[in-house]
Amino acid sequence: MFPVIQVFAAFGVFLCVWHFLKVLRARSRFPPGPAPLPVVGNLGTLGFQIHPETLLKVAGVYGNTYTLWLGQTPVIVLNGFQAVKDALIDHAAEFAERPITPFFRDLVGGPHGIIFANGHTWKQQRRFSLMTLRNLGLGKKSLENSIQGQARWLVETFARERGRPMDPSVPILSSITNVIAAVLFGHCFSTEDNTFQQLIRGCQAMAEFQGTVWPCLYNAFPSLMKHLSPVLIKSLTALIHFHELHGLIKEEIKRHRESWLPEEPRDFTDLYLSQMFKTQEDPTSTFKEHNMIQVITDLFIAGSDSTTITLYWALLYMMAYPDVQERVQKELDTVLGPSRVVQYEDRKSLPYTNAVIHEIQRYSSISAIGVMRGCAKDTTLKGFSVTKGTLIFPNILSVLYDPDEWETPRRFNPCHFLDQDGNFVNREAFLIFSAGHRVCLGEQLARMNLFIIFSSLLQAFTFQLPEGVKEINQELIVGGILQPHPYKTCAIRR
Repeated sequence: MFPVIQVFAAFGVFLCVWHFLKVLRARSRFPPGPAPLPVVGNLGTLGFQIHPETLLKVAGVYGNTYTLWLGQTPVIVLNGFQAVKDALIDHAAEFAERPITPFFRDLVGGPHGIIFANGHTWKQQRRFSLMTLRNLGLGKKSLENSIQGQARWLVETFARERGRPMDPSVPILSSITNVIAAVLFGHCFSTEDNTFQQLIRGCQAMAEFQGTVWPCLYNAFPSLMKHLSPVLIKSLTALIHFHELHGLIKEEIKRHRESWLPEEPRDFTDLYLSQMFKTQEDPTSTFKEHNMIQVITDLFIAGSDSTTITLYWALLYMMAYPDVQERVQKELDTVLGPSRVVQYEDRKSLPYTNAVIHEIQRYSSISAIGVMRGCAKDTTLKGFSVTKGTLIFPNILSVLYDPDEWETPRRFNPCHFLDQDGNFVNREAFLIFSAGHRVCLGEQLARMNLFIIFSSLLQAFTFQLPEGVKEINQELIVGGILQPHPYKTCAIRR
């Protein structure tokens, strides 16, 4: 029996040595980084969680361009504005690929839609979506009217609380989700509608789930985790809601098909159906139902979660920095008065308010880690040779907190976006919407939503801590989007 144990022990030692030598040879082809352990790589170093502050700490040891091993997969991590700019802007074409991780591949069934697609599929779907959103009013008065309507509803909803402590997250999410629902489906939902509640839960699901250990484990050990996936998917609430979202989108598509008139398109869904009909004989067309479902899912999640969480942070910061809130309100009163409807064009005459909104986005840095990119062809990055297929992680928080780009990066300071005369200034390092070929498709919609709704709320209310609450928790909850801890606010009518 002992010889058998010795054989297994010797075999285990051989595997460890073989793995060590294999990784050692591989490491020579990548930027330096912490030594990976067998099997798990650097997941232990990360605490099995991709936390932007952890990535910054590793950068303090190995420099702004270094390599981490997520299980058996090497990933080049980029920190600071210059490193991220070099990849996403200066080498935009080389890093336009979006690798689909094993977790998302098994979840959505392949590289469909916009976010996870590449090549011909990505180009067709993105071009069509961008053109269609513009035709439906993106950046135009019709969409602005819809946002203003949701801002009015939000003001009325807050006013009904009469200054009592309230959780603002659900009303904010409801209003933002209805803006994108009107674009995609041609109608808004009643907030009492169970379907709408399912939509909201589905929009929150993946952002919450990405902050857990499971995606990291799944991507590191896909062969093992795949056998557990049926149990995993059924048992995790977030994934259940995500599949509910897919189901509800399929129902909307079915209803649209039943009343669809090609010559009278009402919304994005109708226009996509028309495009499918026009290209049904084209063998190069990617306008198929599976892409339609995923594109609408991508637009729904991207169009609701990030803007909602930014506004959620915004009200928290207004309570934390009452002097900033007061200065915004003075500017709004001077330029707009107490009741004029806020327009997106007003941002040009409200420089301080505009600066505060940008600083909220910078300081909260909700999309702290940009979505992973893949190298499309051999290139050079910050002096390192990068081969085709290599994965990179742009640490966006490191750009928004880069001490070489921001005067007080770790402080909430709207003056980051103002010149000496108080005029608003754009900053090159403001990469909250990412950059390059994969820049956020919904950037314009997000900017309109944030400015109109934030300004409308500050025009109508002063936000204060509930009585007895002395401290504001500004710590973040790490996930696909960095969220604040739940809180309550008192919206005092002005």
